[in-house]
Amino acid sequence: MLDGTKRARKMNLNSLNEFSNYWEAVREVYYPFESGLKAGTAQIFDHEIPGGQYSNLRPQARGLGLENKFEIIKKNYQEVNKMFGDLVKVTPSSKVVGDMAMFMTSNNLNAADVMKKGNELSFPDSVKSLFRGDLGQAYGGFPEELSKMILKDEKPYTNKPNEHLVPIDFETEFAIFQQQFTKHCNELDFLSYKLYPQVFKTYHAEFEKYDDLFPLPTKAFFFGLENNEEILIKLGKGQSVLIKLLYVTTPNEDGIRNVFFKFNGTTRVIEVKDNNFKSNKVAHKKAVTDKEIGAPLQGNLSAVHVKVGDVIKKNSPLFIIEAMKMESTITAPFEGKVKQIHLNGGVMVEQDDLVIEFD
Repeated sequence: MLDGTKRARKMNLNSLNEFSNYWEAVREVYYPFESGLKAGTAQIFDHEIPGGQYSNLRPQARGLGLENKFEIIKKNYQEVNKMFGDLVKVTPSSKVVGDMAMFMTSNNLNAADVMKKGNELSFPDSVKSLFRGDLGQAYGGFPEELSKMILKDEKPYTNKPNEHLVPIDFETEFAIFQQQFTKHCNELDFLSYKLYPQVFKTYHAEFEKYDDLFPLPTKAFFFGLENNEEILIKLGKGQSVLIKLLYVTTPNEDGIRNVFFKFNGTTRVIEVKDNNFKSNKVAHKKAVTDKEIGAPLQGNLSAVHVKVGDVIKKNSPLFIIEAMKMESTITAPFEGKVKQIHLNGGVMVEQDDLVIEFD
């Protein structure tokens, strides 16, 4: 286009076309993971959601069962941004705004409701972290009234967040880290663990269960094999295995399927549990009275911090809900004694599922 001008640039069109063909082929493999957003939108001038976050927001909403309220989420994002003082929205501050927008949408709250009921709400942990000062100090400070509602009795920082970091003895802690996991974990793994401990624990547990899946072809990894489909897996230099799926039987009464395949030409069979054979979903009791504390959104009830008989002060942490990269610590809206724990950590909960009951 610029040939013959001083801005002309020599480009290898054949090379560019090779890149184009490559990404066209790759997209066929990864299309199930696309966000579903087919075009740009002028709404960006209203809600100011960064592009990367915008493409992730719909899958996140889908994971929380809120995809049908995506327009409300975008509107709430705009409202949250105003409530928080019109933040500079980059990772991770933009995620905090998104977490709060999801929280408001899942609980049918608007900005006025938050300001009215803020002292009784259990805000997402990322929101508390922002107002505490973990991401730094906002220019001009955060809105004072909202800050008091979010932090409750906690005082925000007045200095740099790194001044509150606990010093790390890398040599000592790295040795402990290798004992906790394996000696094969390197310093990069250690840094990943220190930055994202729960994510690394999950990754390591999957690695221990399945080993290194990197050699698997992408299509086989994501979608599995079709009957009579054959793949070559390169394990290393001069090391390859040939696998061909023959067929998979229907599940028996216990949900077990027999998988017949060829491994380097030899027919083998293994038994595999079909986890989709029978629904094990449990309908939990819902929180309906003032003395019953339920989950504010659907997700994983990762931990319960109290036990029966505990006398709890207002704003004390009760349990944690994890959902789509968002962690929320649910606190006590009043003082009281724990009468019953209805659900323990490690179960999936729906919104309003009863977790704790007070006397």
